[in-house]
Amino acid sequence: MNRILLGYFAREIYGATLMVLVAFLGLFAFFDFVNELDNIGKDGYQIYHALLYVAMIVPGRVYELLPVAVLIGSLYALTTLARHSEITVMRASGLSTTTMLWMLGLVGCVPVVLTFIVGEYVAPPAESAAQQWRLTATNSTVSQQLRSGLWVKDGRRVVNVRTLQPDRSMERVRVYTFDDDGALNSISEAEHGEYVKELEGDGYWRLSGVTQTAFSDDHATLTSPPVLIWQSALTPEVLSVLMVQPERMSVANLWAYIRHLRDNQQSSERYEIALWKKLIAPFASLVMLALALPFALTHERSGGVSVKVFLGVMLGVGFYLLNGLFSSLGLINSWTPLMAAVTPSLLFLAAAAVMLYMVERR
Repeated sequence: MNRILLGYFAREIYGATLMVLVAFLGLFAFFDFVNELDNIGKDGYQIYHALLYVAMIVPGRVYELLPVAVLIGSLYALTTLARHSEITVMRASGLSTTTMLWMLGLVGCVPVVLTFIVGEYVAPPAESAAQQWRLTATNSTVSQQLRSGLWVKDGRRVVNVRTLQPDRSMERVRVYTFDDDGALNSISEAEHGEYVKELEGDGYWRLSGVTQTAFSDDHATLTSPPVLIWQSALTPEVLSVLMVQPERMSVANLWAYIRHLRDNQQSSERYEIALWKKLIAPFASLVMLALALPFALTHERSGGVSVKVFLGVMLGVGFYLLNGLFSSLGLINSWTPLMAAVTPSLLFLAAAAVMLYMVERR
């Protein structure tokens, strides 16, 4: 009996969630395309460039919108079942609220796994490829908006990259090397830099067109080696943070960049919050399903399907906004990254528990 009901719940909720997700994706794709209209016609950027760019960022939208789609879809499916008195019949046949919660938890396992797969393996490379495509189509570079280029600290080195190309090669590179006391040892200037990945071990940056100035106590020495090898933990994947928002990076890339920032005594709170949000985000679908159940158990006279779906939209928007709000509050108030990332889900889970308790008391 429970297995049949589980399959029935899954079919209704998945169908409604898919319908809502497709509608949201179409709406957001339209907005993304409208945002690209200002760039069409500039630097060779055409309509087909914009359309392909919008299509490539769709996986990122799926990752962002799936919990909201689960909430609205499950609200629609469950309230429709309640409107047709199907949930009343199920409860009269001995289906308890605890069992319904357990079933919804099993139904929610699919969105949890799907969110993790999309957020970890699909959205990050798609977002990076989309940004590279856009930069290439507009003949742009990553750091063109920075007057002095990109500055990165790498151990006892400070690196200034004037231009980072879409293929992640570097142009006009300066490497400042300091000793343990903070005194400047040398300045190396290179026209071009590319990353070479070794078959075994870590890769390295190969700098060409080099002019190197070494400083000693009483003089400076100028040399021009044809090639300079720069061993660094700064891989192209780490530098990809310039092209992809932290929230859309993979867990592996986030962790690698956090380690780099920590090794260089730099602030990493923003990326730590993004890391925890990535780890917690898949389970937001379970919270949304728990939040939808009290609405389904409410008598129809308390509100029709359309009213409850509207409330679901408002709750989904509220959850989306709270995630961004608590990320910003966490940075401003120096909260622990875990607290900033998990608080919105805990608030909505608490709201679901309170509403379910109130419904059960009636």
